[in-house]
Amino acid sequence: MFKSGFVTIVGRPNVGKSTFINGVLKQKIAIMSDKAQTTRNKIHGVYTDDESQIIFIDTPGIHKPKHELGKVINDMATSSIDEVDIILFMVPFDEPLGKGDKFILSIIENNNIPIYLLINKIDLAKNKNEVLTRIAEYNQMFNFDEIIPISALKLDNVDHLIKVIKENLNEGPKYYPVDMITNHPEKFIIQEIIREKVLHLTKEEVPHAVAVVVESMEKDDEGYINIVASIIIERKSQKGIIIGKQGSMLTKIGSRARKEIKKRLGSPVFLDLWVKVQKDWRNNLSRLNEFGYKNDDY
Repeated sequence: MFKSGFVTIVGRPNVGKSTFINGVLKQKIAIMSDKAQTTRNKIHGVYTDDESQIIFIDTPGIHKPKHELGKVINDMATSSIDEVDIILFMVPFDEPLGKGDKFILSIIENNNIPIYLLINKIDLAKNKNEVLTRIAEYNQMFNFDEIIPISALKLDNVDHLIKVIKENLNEGPKYYPVDMITNHPEKFIIQEIIREKVLHLTKEEVPHAVAVVVESMEKDDEGYINIVASIIIERKSQKGIIIGKQGSMLTKIGSRARKEIKKRLGSPVFLDLWVKVQKDWRNNLSRLNEFGYKNDDY
């Protein structure tokens, strides 16, 4: 009997959801950084083996929004709870239970589907008793179907989690081909790779004010993939930071992105980056829609 289903991963920003999904799939499909709200879209990762297909939905971190973008991101995260088979609620071992966790629990607790609590980053625990203490704390908070301590970074106990998920899925079809690990097009992945490099190389407000749009992508007669992409920011001062002195920052962003895109596509890449100012785009619903921040059904 072949089993399949949809599993959504919810949690506050920076708890390790993207690290988890990349680790399970053994390939990077979700970008990572130490900046809050790194993930802005629902990322679909497809795990397939001989007996099951699990479609993991990596959601943006649920947070208190400051812009229309934040509201859209929250809507994307919370809407993923509808019509899935299992909810994974991820919390970090090294941080106390907070208001954000309680808010997320209030959203998911009335769903009549299995809810598993994942306590991530157990590799930071000094001993087993620390982990058991944390499990006891969460047991008092809600009657989870199971509490599973894991390390997304080191994949500790992830095999057990996959086993539990399989046991609780129903018989179903293969929604995607065996060799497919995400339903997102290459254009989306490339945009995210470029944005990740901006997140890594800039600080303060700049990373949060950045969107990336691939304007064109085509292969030439010599086998090069020519990509033209725009880095969108909100203010002229941010444009100067992204470009850098004599173009140094933009060159660094482009070099790092091109290297990863080349590896991803398996072809030589020519990457042409432009920086454009779109004032207050995070509060402009038409711009958000244009830049791909919309709550589409999966």
